[in-house]
Amino acid sequence: MLKKSLPLISTALLYSIFYFVSSIKFDVQIQAKAIPFDFLVQLGFSYILYALSRRLWIFLIIQTLIMGILYIGNAVKISFFGGPIMPDDVYALRSLLLILEGWRFFAAAIPLAAIACLLVFNFSMRHWSAYLASTIAVLLGITVVYKPVSILTPLDKYTGSSVWDQRSNYLWHGATVYTLQEGSRYFALADAPPDQDSVQQSAENLLNNIAKTTEPPKAFTPRNIHLVLLESFWDPSELKKAKYTPNPLSPEFRKLWKSAEYSHAMPPVFGGYTANSEFEVLCGFPVVKDNVKFERQLLNSVPCLPHILADKGYRTVASHPNVPVFWNRVNVYRNIGFQTYWSIKDFVQDDMNREFMADSTLYRQVTEKISDSLEKKQPILDYIVTYFGHWNYPLGANRPSKVKSASKVEEVTTYANTVYYKSRELMGFIDDMRKRDPDSIIAVFGDHLPFLGENFAGYVDSGVLAAQRGEFTPAMFRLYVSTPIIIIDGKRGPLKLGSMPLYQVPKLLLNLLNFNEPSIMDYTSAPPDVRVRPLPGLHFNVLQNNKIEVCKEPPYLNTCQNSARWLSDVNVVSNDLFIGRQFSRPKQVTEISKALTEPAPVALPLAAPTVQP
Repeated sequence: MLKKSLPLISTALLYSIFYFVSSIKFDVQIQAKAIPFDFLVQLGFSYILYALSRRLWIFLIIQTLIMGILYIGNAVKISFFGGPIMPDDVYALRSLLLILEGWRFFAAAIPLAAIACLLVFNFSMRHWSAYLASTIAVLLGITVVYKPVSILTPLDKYTGSSVWDQRSNYLWHGATVYTLQEGSRYFALADAPPDQDSVQQSAENLLNNIAKTTEPPKAFTPRNIHLVLLESFWDPSELKKAKYTPNPLSPEFRKLWKSAEYSHAMPPVFGGYTANSEFEVLCGFPVVKDNVKFERQLLNSVPCLPHILADKGYRTVASHPNVPVFWNRVNVYRNIGFQTYWSIKDFVQDDMNREFMADSTLYRQVTEKISDSLEKKQPILDYIVTYFGHWNYPLGANRPSKVKSASKVEEVTTYANTVYYKSRELMGFIDDMRKRDPDSIIAVFGDHLPFLGENFAGYVDSGVLAAQRGEFTPAMFRLYVSTPIIIIDGKRGPLKLGSMPLYQVPKLLLNLLNFNEPSIMDYTSAPPDVRVRPLPGLHFNVLQNNKIEVCKEPPYLNTCQNSARWLSDVNVVSNDLFIGRQFSRPKQVTEISKALTEPAPVALPLAAPTVQP
């Protein structure tokens, strides 16, 4: 009798322990009304595991590890990024393990390896209950994958679901129910290649948004493009209560940024997933889901910015001092048109901040590598992804801390010291490149805001973000995804861009080259008088009067209805181009050539967020 009741006792004990740790340590507390159902579902899984186990003590270890990942793992991710573990995080696991160092790597890897090994070692089919348990497990797996709606519909009806607030979903449902529910939703809503009729209709709808011009086209003018993604680059002076001394940003950078009227990029992510910002700035399409686009959603060879320029005789080079396979970059960079990819093995590691290469040596070495192209006047797309600035913001011995703050959140101070050096090393690169290559286009931008403590602690302290995304105001949603951007148009100087979604940058770069041919970026030309920033589960619009309109769940009103329809068409074309049969690829569709006899003009900027110099 005691053996049969063991799963009940262990589940109750572990549930209580993990619930307590999650609540006290991470401030993630499952709603009381969700606990009974969540506990029962977890108990059912525990009995399945118990029935398939040979030794009880190993069963207890496996159960502890699995429940720890479900309840503590979700709490950790919520406290870091504002949302729980999603199904696509399974595919991002390899990249996570590649980036972790020391005890963090072992803390993540050991439980996963232990679960896999112990499951195999402890597996048993010696009793009729094991056959029943395995039958239930297989049937459940088949249902989740092939008939997910049969699980999803009753769970949504019983527990409810918010499209845009996954943190609340987790708290309302509990870890086990949430995992089953969102796992089923993942398969129910999985992207699939669209059919030709759907693609044609969506493509026509999007092309009709493009402003026509009667001005004669200018001749294509090749110029070098130096495109720099700055890891976690943001202006810490937004945190007024931090009371920084001195101001972290370089005065020279702030002066240059001021001449651009403090333009901001609006990337698709917060605190991580750099590859999604890369996808937008290179391919010109928005990321709308909580997954890494590079991992499984870029299967085709696509005429993104590098491909377009390579076809025009450009040398296309990507540089990132990380392991080459991180975020599937080797395959993706090839698919989107980079001819050369320099990763960590291609650089001399002569100036490191722990495992992160300093920006100054990265800029210097890249400049040396492309100097032959600069001297020969061969046009080049020089794309640089910096690595210094990654959490947890370590500094090398030759970079002592310079900035102090009044904040009790450790990252508020360590990040400010990182920005102190990043902004100064960036200005060194910009100044050098403007002298070497004065007619070139230099574009620099932050890929996402930095992580500043659990549950947005550093931001909450200064009142710029709420502790939960569900409590964000419209202004907070914009700040949540607003990073500095400066685009220098050769000798004309910095452009005044206002608040620009990152996916609209490549179209702007092509316009600056007087590129007159159809491109995939034409599909995402901004709808009239609005700029649309999708986020997982919602989107917001920056209107012409600088007002922010947040569009959460249908039924939509006013501008949200139009922008939601536009995003739906964009998603159809995006799936066609990146995972489908590419019916909308410009060189294969004569309708695009007919509709786009002229290039779209550079859009007038919308007002930038107010930033104090």
